[in-house]
Amino acid sequence: MHKTSYIAVLLFLVFTSVTFSQENVTSKLTLEEVIQLALKNNQALKVSDKYISIAQQQTEINKLQQLPNISSSVNASYIGDVLILDKDFSNSTTVDMPHFGNTFSVQASQVIFKGNAVNNAIKIGFLQEELAKLDYRDDELSIRLLVTATYLDLFKLYNQKTVYNQNIVLAQERLKNINNFYNQGMVTRNEVIRGELQLTNLKQAVETISNNISILNKQLATAIGLSDATIILPDESLLEEKPIVQDFDFYSGEGFANNPKIKTTQVQTELVKKTAKITKSEMLPAFVAFGGYNMQRPITSTSPALDMYSNSWQVGVGLSFDIESLYKTPKKLKLNNLQLDQMKEIELLQKQNLDVEIKAAYLKYQDAVSQSNTFVESKRLAEENYYIIEKKYLNQLALAVDMLDASNAKLDAELNYTNSEINILYTYYNLLRTIGKL
Repeated sequence: MHKTSYIAVLLFLVFTSVTFSQENVTSKLTLEEVIQLALKNNQALKVSDKYISIAQQQTEINKLQQLPNISSSVNASYIGDVLILDKDFSNSTTVDMPHFGNTFSVQASQVIFKGNAVNNAIKIGFLQEELAKLDYRDDELSIRLLVTATYLDLFKLYNQKTVYNQNIVLAQERLKNINNFYNQGMVTRNEVIRGELQLTNLKQAVETISNNISILNKQLATAIGLSDATIILPDESLLEEKPIVQDFDFYSGEGFANNPKIKTTQVQTELVKKTAKITKSEMLPAFVAFGGYNMQRPITSTSPALDMYSNSWQVGVGLSFDIESLYKTPKKLKLNNLQLDQMKEIELLQKQNLDVEIKAAYLKYQDAVSQSNTFVESKRLAEENYYIIEKKYLNQLALAVDMLDASNAKLDAELNYTNSEINILYTYYNLLRTIGKL
């Protein structure tokens, strides 16, 4: 008996420890906190950040072209005796040679002028860095908006759940009154069934919302690097923030100045221009300075060979020109010009599309504000109508179906209102993302 009790206690302790280890942790996070966690843990941003590092390193490599080229060599060798033969190979003579030979040399060269190709190559490196940073910024904006949308959807579901729970309380009170009337023989069983059915539907809606909250909570927790056991609660103070919106021209100007896609196209245009300058430099001569030092043993330029070191050095300048560039480079330049024309057309197209996107985002925000104002009045009227019908019903001056209609109208109005407040925030954040300033 004692042993059985011990095992039971042990199992209880193990079960309790497992239960506590799996206990959900509630965390109330602001929108900015969620965004920062997402940016910190997002894998796509980590990849984009590596592209920036790669572009920066490539620029450093391009800068190396400004430095001189220096090489050196050292070697040692065994030199055999020289065999001298007549023209007809009839007689031969062996000439003794110093058998140990070694050389040491250093060569250096520096490009002085090459049509500014080196500087343009470095500038291309800086432009590629800027492109990588713009790609990172565009990815960051997309992640910010995605996380914001998920956070607001979660916020919306919690608000909907609150509205449904409040209406469940009212439905339970109504059902209690209907049962009292039924017990007094004042209403039929049909009205009781209607009340029970409405209450069941409301509870089912709450269960569906709870499941959707769990799904969104899982998605958001994964995106920001939190455990599955974390229950994220939105910050209610977010609804107190009222966006200050400027006129359309302000957002249009900001969009053209800050949208990453527009800026990317502009940088790509500059990249094509720099590439064209490098192409033009092919038609210019290259001016190079060089120098060298050489030490050699033995001296084989005399007869007999001398087992001594000979030292020599040289400095000078060189001029080279690729004649083939006269007929090859013009075709390359034509390609560069076509690419430049294409980039200008792409930029114009993107500006047209962006203007449409900004207009749509701006109008959606205005529409969300207008709807919210309408839903405020609708909510007030629906609640007033509900309480009027409720009083009539309690005095048997209205039918149960009228009460149910008023209840459903009140529920719809409250849901529309609570959703509209969040829709205002989402459309505002979407407008900021469109202009590249989220």
